[in-house]
Amino acid sequence: MLKDESMKKLWNLGYKAVEAAGFELIDMEFVKESGNWYLRYYIDKPGGITIDDCQTVSVEVGRLLDIADLIPCSYILEVSSPGLERPIKTDKDFLRYIGSFVEIKTFEKIGDKKVFTGILEDYSNNTVTVKNGECYLIPKEKISSAKLKFKWDGDRK
Repeated sequence: MLKDESMKKLWNLGYKAVEAAGFELIDMEFVKESGNWYLRYYIDKPGGITIDDCQTVSVEVGRLLDIADLIPCSYILEVSSPGLERPIKTDKDFLRYIGSFVEIKTFEKIGDKKVFTGILEDYSNNTVTVKNGECYLIPKEKISSAKLKFKWDGDRK
């Protein structure tokens, strides 16, 4: 619905508001679900995000969106934590989460697999190393999605 230029403006607007509040902008999406458009900003900080943090950012982003008037239709603004299984997108993210349990999906098979779960062992030269018994070297350009993967320690009742 929105052109790349408008999406970049929405990202920059959110980035400024989120950084000014002392948080990090992790991701942004503008999607249609059940007949409604949603503009979602995912934010984070060391120690995690609270509801009050989301409210603070939502008020400021909402104010800036009203001024900029970039979206030509009605939409719902949401500001949220990226959650336990947050996406890993940037070089900084891959480096930050070395040693973490991850799930990497690729556009095409590498060996006989398209989904790799295990410990993120390394990230260098645009190649991700995931270890789960075997070591898998995955070129970043072949990654369709990457996220932290929460590992359950047995049943919780």
